[in-house]
This record gives sequence, structure tokens and C-alpha cells, in this order.
Amino acid sequence: MRLFTVDAFTDTAFQGNPAAVCLLDTPVTEHWMQSVATEMNLSETAFLLGDSLRWFTPAVEVTLCGHATLATAHILYSTGAADGQLEFNTASGTLTVNRRPDGMITMDFPAKEVSPAEAPPGLEKALGATPVRVGKSQLDLLVELESEETVSGLTPDITALNTVDARGIIVTAPGTETDFVSRFFAPRVGVPEDPVTGSAHCALAPYWSARFGRPSLVGAQLSARGGLVHVTHAGDRVHLAGRAVTMMSGTLHIS
Repeated sequence: MRLFTVDAFTDTAFQGNPAAVCLLDTPVTEHWMQSVATEMNLSETAFLLGDSLRWFTPAVEVTLCGHATLATAHILYSTGAADGQLEFNTASGTLTVNRRPDGMITMDFPAKEVSPAEAPPGLEKALGATPVRVGKSQLDLLVELESEETVSGLTPDITALNTVDARGIIVTAPGTETDFVSRFFAPRVGVPEDPVTGSAHCALAPYWSARFGRPSLVGAQLSARGGLVHVTHAGDRVHLAGRAVTMMSGTLHIS
């Protein structure tokens, strides 16, 4: 089976978020996919069989992943295996993907509205920063901080964040060169800090769109690798757009 690694949400090698993409030629078990994802030891490994797409971290299967979807579409387009609109059947419903004339790939994802919430006990201490606002989306806790500098300078206690009752913690603030910035911590699903998180932008897009009063924004994720996500909030959907770079291609011999 063909196996690739792709840097997603970047046009530069060794930046963005690396994902593995496995093009299955036969059905396999969940245990086998989890074993491959653990072996790859990237934040996500995508498995595609026909139009069925699934995502696994090194620890668990997840129901939505933006950067590994982008990576999968990039492989299909760049290898000539597909052209035009793609439709992936996933645990989050049908996800539609298109390639724009400028080469950027746009994904149609469900929006995750953010509701005001109380900060869980210990959150401020674990982050090492005082929240300006706290909200809760379907998947994650969203924490707004006062500035981009505060977000970039965070050195959170990952062990303490693991006790917060959420898939992950999105930390965000208004940007200086982009509309907003973010970081994403998800130790509960085996990802202490994710380099660039498409699914988190399903919550960031409606959150910042409402604040800025316009639907289309650009977000920068301030991990060590960094990456850019172009977002458009469209009702109950979010359009995420980005670029990707193929880093490796090979053959998976264990089936």
C-alpha cells in the first residue's frame, strides 16, 4: 500500500503540520490502522479506502482532522489520482474538497460554534496566563488571551492540561500580521501540541468572524513549525484553505 508524508498548511518543507497518508487497497482493521498511526508517530495518519477517510493520532481515532484531510487531497491531486471536486465520507459527514486555480486546496467543514463558558479549575495555572474570555465548542475549550505575544510565549504545563475535560485547548488572540493567531494543545488524544490544526479553525472561524464582522479571515498557528489557515465562515459550515508539500512517498509492506 502506498504511504506518504505531507507537510500541510504550508508551501515550505519542514513547516506546517506533517501528516501521513495511507492509500488502502483493501479493508483493514481499526487495530491495524491504530498500529500504523502509532508507528508513524505524527499528530495524524489518514487512511483512505475508496472515498472513505479516517484519521488516527498515535493514541486514538478522531472524528475530524483538517490537516490530514488537506494532505490526503494534496496527494490525490499531485499524483493525478483525482481531479476536480473530491467528496470524503467521514465520521463528521461528507467533506467536500476542491482545488483552486492558484493551487490552494479548500475544504468544506462543519462550523463549531463557541459558547461562553467558565474557566475550569486549574486552567489559568496550567497555561501560565490569564484568560480574557473562555468558550466551549463541540470538541474543544477555546481560551482567548490578551495578545499575540502572550500566545507565542506560552510554556504550559502539559500534564496539568491533560486534566481539562476537553479534546483539546485552543489558545488564541488577535494577530499583528494576520487576523488572529492560535496554538492547540491536545494531550488527551496523544498530541501535546499540534503544529497546525484545521479542526480547531472550525471553532476559530465563527469566533473571530463574529468579532471582526466579516466572514473571511487568515489565521496563523504559532507552533514551532508554524502555518497559515485561510478561513471563511458560511453559516453552519467553514471553508478552510491551505497549501501542502509532499515530503516522502513509499510502500507499506505490512498488511
